[in-house]
Amino acid sequence: MKKGELLIKGVRIKTMQKIFNKTEYKERRQTLGSDMTEPEQRLWSILKNKQMGVKFRRQHGIGHYIVDFYSSEIKLVIEVDGESHGTEEAQAYDQIRENDMVNLGLYTLRFSNQEVMQNLQGVFDCLQRYINDPQN
Repeated sequence: MKKGELLIKGVRIKTMQKIFNKTEYKERRQTLGSDMTEPEQRLWSILKNKQMGVKFRRQHGIGHYIVDFYSSEIKLVIEVDGESHGTEEAQAYDQIRENDMVNLGLYTLRFSNQEVMQNLQGVFDCLQRYINDPQN
């Protein structure tokens, strides 16, 4: 795929604007990257250095969103949700965000802080199943 192209559901689309890691969000991405929550740090410890067989980036910009973790190889977004995601307003925003990701051909997996902190092995197993069979 050439620079300036996006592959969505097997179709190459020429893009006129940059979608990933826009420069206007660079400072925010850097701040989020240096101020990772404990659950994000724990999850990053099993994602970094291709430990799961694919490369993940942390605090990756997609459009005007900054996602916790992203693998371009398998078009997977991983979000670690804290308590603030439990409100009705936050859930509505998350749904809009997820729809935007789907429209870009990306799949999102969400885990709560509690899941990551209390069941990291279960999170690992879920990710491994998705990586091994993204169609399922």
